[in-house]
Order: sequence, then C-alpha cells, then structure tokens
Amino acid sequence: MASDPRLGGGTLWLVFALSCGLPGLARHAHASNACPWLTEATASGILGVNAEGAYQPAAGTQPATCTFTEKEESGARTLTITVETANDPQARVNDLVRTCADSPSPLRAIGNEAVTCAVDVRRGQLTERTIGRVRGQIFTITLKSALKDDPILTRDVVKGHLYTAAEQVAGNLF
Repeated sequence: MASDPRLGGGTLWLVFALSCGLPGLARHAHASNACPWLTEATASGILGVNAEGAYQPAAGTQPATCTFTEKEESGARTLTITVETANDPQARVNDLVRTCADSPSPLRAIGNEAVTCAVDVRRGQLTERTIGRVRGQIFTITLKSALKDDPILTRDVVKGHLYTAAEQVAGNLF
C-alpha cells in the first residue's frame, strides 16, 4: 500500500485504524444493550435520565433479564425486566403476585393479564413492579429508585411509566 506523501505516515495509520475500528473506541461507539423488549432510549425516558442497559439471556431456571441503571452519588434508579416461560403460567403469576407489599392493581389491555403493585415500601424510596403474561411467557418489570424522595420518579409517575414499559414488553412478546 503506497502512502500519500501529503498525509504523512502517522495520519495514514490513523485513517486505517479508524476505518477498522479501534478496540477502545468501538466499545463506546455502539450500545452494549441487546434487550429484545425495550431499547436503552425508551428505558432512559422511563427512568427520566440516561441509563445504561445490560442483557442476560435465560440460563437454566433463570429468566432472561434486561437491567437499565442510572447511578448518582445519592443512589440509583433501576429498571429491570425479566421474561420466563412457565409450564403453568397462571400459577407462576400467582407466585409473583404474592411478592407484592400491597394489593395489586390490574393493568387493562396489557398481555393476557397484568397487575402492578408496590414491592418495597421503605420510607422515601420506592420499588414498583408490573407482573403479567403473554401466553406462556411471564414478564416482570421492576422500577426502583433508591434516591430518597426522588424528584423525578414519584409514585404516580412510576405507575404511568410502568404502564408504558408493560405496553412495550407485552407487545414485543406477542
């Protein structure tokens, strides 16, 4: 490969390296999230901040999991989605509903059935969960803010965001 004398040796190497992709640069150039049910951009909108996503495929008895997180000095906001297949989906949904700290509220028009409830009711922090199913697939969506008295994710806002996330997840499971 002949080099153009106007470019100089270092510039030619840089052009070649950028066209092939530098290992450190490539990692920052594309999203690491491969969540099949929700994009990082949508998750960031739900959390109210830029979130980083990670996907863990199902393995053995563990469900597939997408986790979107935004950390601050005072705490973190996390959106977690799990999807699993069950032989008796209704029994599995009932088991998950028993983890609710309060009475679940039905979410209309989401999958075959879906409910939302509080999971952790510590003062000043919140964890809300949606539990639903689409045929034999059970999904949970957990939205947690560990920031005391979070100004972005209030309980009312979280319920609306969980509905939006549940629409997306259930729609992608059909």
